[in-house]
Amino acid sequence: RPDLAAALRELRSQYEALAARNLQAAEDWYRARCARLHERAARSQEAVRASRREAGECRRQLQARLVEMESLRGAHQSLERQLQELEERHNAEAAGLQDTIGQLEDDLRNTKNEMARHLREYQDLLNVKMALDIEIAAYRKLLEGEETLFNMGSGGLPSLNSLPSPTYSFQPRSFSSST
Repeated sequence: RPDLAAALRELRSQYEALAARNLQAAEDWYRARCARLHERAARSQEAVRASRREAGECRRQLQARLVEMESLRGAHQSLERQLQELEERHNAEAAGLQDTIGQLEDDLRNTKNEMARHLREYQDLLNVKMALDIEIAAYRKLLEGEETLFNMGSGGLPSLNSLPSPTYSFQPRSFSSST
């Protein structure tokens, strides 16, 4: 006569070990992914700050150049030709600064979009973790139900034979990360 209690304990310990390994692997994967996302977010935030500082500095430079250009217009008639050369040079610099500001604003917009994408990925990771937690809880409940069913029917073998034999299949999920 086989020792069913020992077999069930062995089966339960195997399922618990498998569930613990799966949980640990999922948590390790989740932590690594979160660490990378936090690192990217920190770099993106620093890039946004640097872009804002640079845009402010460009605006100040542009303002300073425009003030300087206006002061030169009031100069003497003999400086009229030099003033025109300065105006052309300052206009070129102003256009360059405007291009730089436009480029920095594009970079800022791209960085914001990237941060939004990182947030969506973080939410997806949280959803995967919750699904894994639910699945582990379901396996535990299933094991507890089997143990309860076994304990209820341990009075005699005929009571076990009267219950339909449940069949379970384990299908591990595979997760892939998208970057």
